Amino acid sequence: MFGAHVTAPVNSPHLRKSGSRQLFSDLESSEMKGASSTPLSTAAMLPSPVLLWRLKVMLFFLWGFSCCKIGWDSVMRMSLDLRDLFLYEAFLYYNPLLLVTAAVWFWGANLWVFAQSNVNYSKIFDLDQNHLTYKEIWKCATWMTIIVPTSMTSYLYLYSHGEVSWAASQPVLLYTAVAIILIFPFDIFYLSSRFFLLKTLWRIVFPYQAIAFADFFVADILTSMSKVASDLERSVCRMVHKQVATIAWFEADSVCGSHAIAIPIVLVLPYIFRLFQCLRQYKDNREKTSLLNALKYSTAVPVIFLSALKYHVFPDSWTNFYRPLWLLSGVVNSLYSFYWDVTRDWDLSCFTRIFKFTKPHIVSQIIYGQKWVYFWVIGSNLILRCTWTYKLSAHLRHNHLTVFAITTLEIFRRFQWAFFRVENEWNKMNSSKQNIQMGDVSGEEEKLLSLNNHNV
Repeated sequence: MFGAHVTAPVNSPHLRKSGSRQLFSDLESSEMKGASSTPLSTAAMLPSPVLLWRLKVMLFFLWGFSCCKIGWDSVMRMSLDLRDLFLYEAFLYYNPLLLVTAAVWFWGANLWVFAQSNVNYSKIFDLDQNHLTYKEIWKCATWMTIIVPTSMTSYLYLYSHGEVSWAASQPVLLYTAVAIILIFPFDIFYLSSRFFLLKTLWRIVFPYQAIAFADFFVADILTSMSKVASDLERSVCRMVHKQVATIAWFEADSVCGSHAIAIPIVLVLPYIFRLFQCLRQYKDNREKTSLLNALKYSTAVPVIFLSALKYHVFPDSWTNFYRPLWLLSGVVNSLYSFYWDVTRDWDLSCFTRIFKFTKPHIVSQIIYGQKWVYFWVIGSNLILRCTWTYKLSAHLRHNHLTVFAITTLEIFRRFQWAFFRVENEWNKMNSSKQNIQMGDVSGEEEKLLSLNNHNV
């Protein structure tokens, strides 16, 4: 039994010589198994994405509660006679960036809906492959939501506790940081997107080249944020003249006061830019529609400057003559803008598509194509267009909470407008592409018929 010949398997490790190839393979495989097990064990030690998300949400709400508590306690420390002035000044410093933050959130929602649909917004806006998606937009909005209220809370706390110089530095540091981030020349903080935005703003101010879709789209958004630009100008003016955390700016004859001529000028600038764009479009295409669009933006000028006249005319003249003209010009502009939104920007063909629904919409299967959406959008657009007069009126700007609410609603109206405006442009691009393809097909058929001497 012991002398019998025992055959071992060929691949037995006991019969291999040291240094043989198969031995190295086994050692390598065992090392690979050990190496592969290490990341798995490391990954098992990391928290799950759901847990991380819940932790972030909990920290965000904790931060929000802390800001609200510190801000409220700081305001309550002040005397009643200075509290309104203090809140009004703090509002003017942080109101522009808070509204810009809301606009960024809304734009991310626009991109999310476009991403869920068949609308290729990157092609419409002529964006490169590195353009920001809705995830990056919402990430920027999240950081803005954290940074701006934190700076505002610091301003309230320091001012109420007597640290006036430190309080005055908070909005200055915030605005300086925003300006540096926008013009930072290095490849961080989404350089290509920042460069695209700055280039678009340059083309809006100086429309020397042909107007692209992104140019007048951004310019239209700026018209909705003209009140934001006006408050931004007043804030920067106070920072330059060292009037932050003081009440010197509240004087009527102050360079940054309520009677400053810069306020109506800044209010009207976005509409002037859009007017020049329309004139440039008419020069390029010779279409009368561009002139009618330019007329729409020109009707905004009387509303703004008639409102500003209240500070420079006698009260009786304002009540009996200028205020009726202001109201009339506001109604004309609001109704004209509403008509243009529905029939031109959205191409609803005088409401026929609203009630007949002959053409399907493709932006979102969730909301588009349902009747209540169209009734809501058109009704809210009409109402919010009428409140435009209040928003742009210089003599009503001291009602800062009301103006803030109306400006927020105007940004929301523009958010709704963007859905239908981009979709309309996408439909035009598809229809023109189909017409070109049909033209090519018909040309090929004519060539074939001519070659075969067929008569139809």
